[in-house]
Amino acid sequence: MSDDRTLLRARMSVRRNELDARQRVAAAAGVLHSLETLPEFMTDDCVAGYWAIRGELPLNLAVASLARRDQRYFLPVLRADRQLRFGEYATGTAISNNRYGIPEPDVVAAGLRQARDMDVILLPLLAFDRHGHRLGTGGGWYDRSLAFLQATERPAHPLLVGVGYAFQEAAAIPAEPWDVDLDYVATDAELIACHAPDPDA
Repeated sequence: MSDDRTLLRARMSVRRNELDARQRVAAAAGVLHSLETLPEFMTDDCVAGYWAIRGELPLNLAVASLARRDQRYFLPVLRADRQLRFGEYATGTAISNNRYGIPEPDVVAAGLRQARDMDVILLPLLAFDRHGHRLGTGGGWYDRSLAFLQATERPAHPLLVGVGYAFQEAAAIPAEPWDVDLDYVATDAELIACHAPDPDA
């Protein structure tokens, strides 16, 4: 199973890195369209996202959409306890790079929020399937920080929305016991409800 996940990570990383700027800009517009069909994205106060690196789908248009509605946007901050916290980010917010070179809001510890304080969390991914299984980079930060959702009927709070390119879809992602499933996946082509009732059931 680990080998399958490793191979899938490698294959999707290569495909993602092959995209040019024009393709990334078009994909960002497509993802915004998908996200704006999700009521929670349009109305909920606290929405967390990510700073796109290494070919991840950029969220700049989504952040601008939230700002127009006066919703609050948060970015993940790595903590020594290996749990993600979230710092509010807006135009002019000071940032600094974490140990992996990823920009984070330069927020005092008292100003950071826990994952359970967010209403919607937009998660980066390398691959996904339509059952809500997500393959990340392998660090486990999101799974550890969202472990409180594992025994919760989904969708729950916060709402977990994977963000990726349509080509990152896999028929099935081999699951591990610690994985936390997504509620939705927003791609440049569509919004996928991962726990929608089966119409054929």
